[in-house]
Amino acid sequence: MIDNINYFRQACRNIVDNKNAKAVNYAVDYAVYGLTINDKYEAHVQALYILNNITYWRGPIANETRSILKNVAKYWKG
Repeated sequence: MIDNINYFRQACRNIVDNKNAKAVNYAVDYAVYGLTINDKYEAHVQALYILNNITYWRGPIANETRSILKNVAKYWKG
């Protein structure tokens, strides 16, 4: 289980680093905000928003990012 906020920030950083990919268009602003989050519950909510907006993003970085965000959404409910 992921219990460190830096893993969530890594997922956000992956999205920001790939901001030119059309599939992450709508998730970039959520990810930029996610880089400033310190609270686990707030990260949980933000992860849900981001996951909803990277549905069509593909590749190894996308898979890693999606995996991190799914774990955050599942285990950091509050």
